[in-house]
Amino acid sequence: MRRPWALGALVFVVGGASLGVEIAAARLLAPYFGASTIVWANTIGIVLVALSAGYWFGGKVADRNPDPARLGALVLVAAALIAVVPFAARPFLSFSVEAFDSLSIATFGGSLFGVLILVAVPVALLGAVAPWAARLAVGDDAAGAGEAVGRLYAISTAGSLVGTMTSALVAIPLLGTQRTFIAFALALALVGALAVGRRALPVTAALALALAIPPGSIKEAGDERVLYEGETVQQYVRIVERDDGTRAMELNEGQAVHSLWKPDTYLTDDYWDGMVVLPTIGHVEPRKIAILGNAGGTVARGLGHYFPRTAVDAVEIDGELTTLGRKYLGLANPRMEVFTEDARPWLETSDGGYDAILVDAYRQPYIPFYLTTAEFFSLAAERLAPGGVVIVNVGHPEGSAKLEQVLGATMSAAFPRVLRDPIADVNTLLVGGDAGISAERMEAAAPLLPRDLRRVALEASARLAPHLPGGEVYTDDHAPVEWLIDDSLLEYAGAADD
Repeated sequence: MRRPWALGALVFVVGGASLGVEIAAARLLAPYFGASTIVWANTIGIVLVALSAGYWFGGKVADRNPDPARLGALVLVAAALIAVVPFAARPFLSFSVEAFDSLSIATFGGSLFGVLILVAVPVALLGAVAPWAARLAVGDDAAGAGEAVGRLYAISTAGSLVGTMTSALVAIPLLGTQRTFIAFALALALVGALAVGRRALPVTAALALALAIPPGSIKEAGDERVLYEGETVQQYVRIVERDDGTRAMELNEGQAVHSLWKPDTYLTDDYWDGMVVLPTIGHVEPRKIAILGNAGGTVARGLGHYFPRTAVDAVEIDGELTTLGRKYLGLANPRMEVFTEDARPWLETSDGGYDAILVDAYRQPYIPFYLTTAEFFSLAAERLAPGGVVIVNVGHPEGSAKLEQVLGATMSAAFPRVLRDPIADVNTLLVGGDAGISAERMEAAAPLLPRDLRRVALEASARLAPHLPGGEVYTDDHAPVEWLIDDSLLEYAGAADD
């Protein structure tokens, strides 16, 4: 272990495992807490604190007794703890989902903290490896210490880069989160065996066998039948079937349904129906529509049925959702072209000329800030045909208007008129367009629509009203949307407790 190649191999794998486990930990949390910058900040913060503690501990122990065998044993302990993380974390995470459903924020935060501590302990042990390995490389002669330590840290950083890319681009998509943890643990056990020798074989063999353990269900399904559950490169996805035959697509923490299919109908009795009918406030038969956030294609399916001559550009950053929509949610639209891209960059390069741009790309409870700003809505306005409209689905806690006020004010910076349609308790549709859009125009369009949509159009016209007053105008430079959402959730939780 004192040889340069052995120490290099050790710090390379440890560096890779440290960052690879961080990526896997964020992925482990995503089905329950989402993948917002707040979740990432918590994960990165815990990892940095753990590594700092490990550096201090490793340097102190190495000076007292720089024994290679003890270093190898420490790596084996870290490997075993990393392999346990996905199994031990699941009860915490399931409990946190129940807490989130009831908006018990203290329990929710406690569960999140508990899971991060599970990750922090093995990461702290891995942090101890670098100073310990440096002590072994230097020995008792300080001559050349700078070169030896610099070389080890360069190798460790290279390992971190490889571990990050391997975890995000290869291991998680191919193996899943559980087996990614175990694979990194196995790699650690193999390099730990360089110092421990044959005594490491039982741990290494056990980790190799653990790769064969099936992941099982990630979350409890309750009374629903799970038709599909898996992880894409972007997120966790589950499709469930309810007792009445309705099918729903859930993403990440599952607090919002992102696509819905009902047997024997193209309507949903939910906000998707409004997304289908509201474009007719500008053009009774839209010629060209863009959907930013197509998910499983609920709106695209409805448009294909009721407006078969309308061209639909369906934009979805996660292309696997489109595949699942076709397989499980009846997605079929011969005039739909799918773009597997992020919404705003795609809109920047699009040709425009849309009669309607539908924005349904917000992933509750957190949303991408760059789709909430004045610059984004100005871009969307530029891509409209004359008389076109932009329709935004605003999901929010029941009774909370803060996000809607901000988006209404921000859209007003780009459109002469902004209307609101409070279509559901937790969904409001905002419509931005020229000064001529109105409830009266929606009502006048209703008799000209397909029979199934006439009632939907009349109901929408009865709800349409000017957007709510108040709210800050968000810009690309300043759009604290996640703070706003967190504040809304806490406010709602307080009202529920009262």
